[in-house]
Amino acid sequence: MAEAATVSQRANTIVRGFVAMTALLVSACSTVVPRGPAGPTGPTKAPPPVARPDVGVETGIPRDTARNRVALLVPLSGTNAGVGKSLANATQLALLDTRNEQVRITNYDTATGAAAAAQRAVADGAQLILGPLLSEDVRAVAPIARRAGVPVLAFSNDNSVAGDGVYLMGYTPSQSIERVVDFARSRGVTNFGGLVPNALYGTRASTTFLRAVESAGGRVVALQTYDRTAGGVGAAVSRMAKDAPFDAVLIADSGATAATAVPLLRKASPNTKVLGTELWNSDNGISARPALNGAWFASVSNTLYRQYAAKYRARFGTAPYRLSSLGYDAVLLTARISRDWRIGAPFPETRLRSGEGFAGIDGAFRFGRDGVAERALEVQEIRSGSTTVVSPAPASFGR
Repeated sequence: MAEAATVSQRANTIVRGFVAMTALLVSACSTVVPRGPAGPTGPTKAPPPVARPDVGVETGIPRDTARNRVALLVPLSGTNAGVGKSLANATQLALLDTRNEQVRITNYDTATGAAAAAQRAVADGAQLILGPLLSEDVRAVAPIARRAGVPVLAFSNDNSVAGDGVYLMGYTPSQSIERVVDFARSRGVTNFGGLVPNALYGTRASTTFLRAVESAGGRVVALQTYDRTAGGVGAAVSRMAKDAPFDAVLIADSGATAATAVPLLRKASPNTKVLGTELWNSDNGISARPALNGAWFASVSNTLYRQYAAKYRARFGTAPYRLSSLGYDAVLLTARISRDWRIGAPFPETRLRSGEGFAGIDGAFRFGRDGVAERALEVQEIRSGSTTVVSPAPASFGR
């Protein structure tokens, strides 16, 4: 069980600008230990020993009376260990950057059982839980945390696990789809088509897509589902051909799947604009796929993430997972609230429910009444091997 310690970090030219940015995102609190008065210079008689009550032997990790305890629940072993360790590194980096000495983060491995990890964290005195990553792990952790009165800042994007003490940091497909549909409509797109996989993600994407198009004043003229098997998406495109042409088609899947579908779509509707989801922002090779040239997708901004990634690489010797910024931003949020979080007191959860906005690597966000992070998203266009912002993230949430 690893712990992220708060220590000073030597500044270097690679990350100087990023440190300044972090200072703007959160003004961290630090604990200064006052010097005691100078003692007498001559020999003194040792005082008698002070009688101490017998408190017994405590199990678990030692108590910490100088800092509030935060538990990080992520997979540190197994198939998802890479992203879990990247999240853990990100939280450590955020503690170093904020120089926050009021928070202590302890890591717990959910790969060996999320419920057991949550039980250990609560027994160790955790007052706030960051994570888990997977929706099924959030479901296992939530009732344990709720009984203990411990809020959960989860990294999942599954809206169904939010609420009643669980707050989602993850990028939800609904917000991405709504944003890109609104943008496409503002550019004259009226007739929409959709390609969605036969999976939970696809079911939710299709529901959001239908509502978003209707709300924007457009029409869905074709919506096809497909199995993620060889030839599955091609067969779905063939079924769509009878409804062509389309102004735009949403492909609610990875960049690789979209790149396979686009050449087939072009045969049926040569001028179709291709729309993607937040999944594309996690695809490092998305801009290198020629078939997707000209496509639009909505996501969190990458401007500050690039600076963060350079600093992460300099410290840990490897590139971070894109989702690791969720861990960094969760610590920024915690550091900000820690100003009003008395040592030893419960985490002030009302700050999460107040509609207060927070700033982070991924831009501005706030939690809605449903516990889901509402994010300010930008729209990017894939253009000649790179991505270009064609609609910046809004400066405010508008209400």
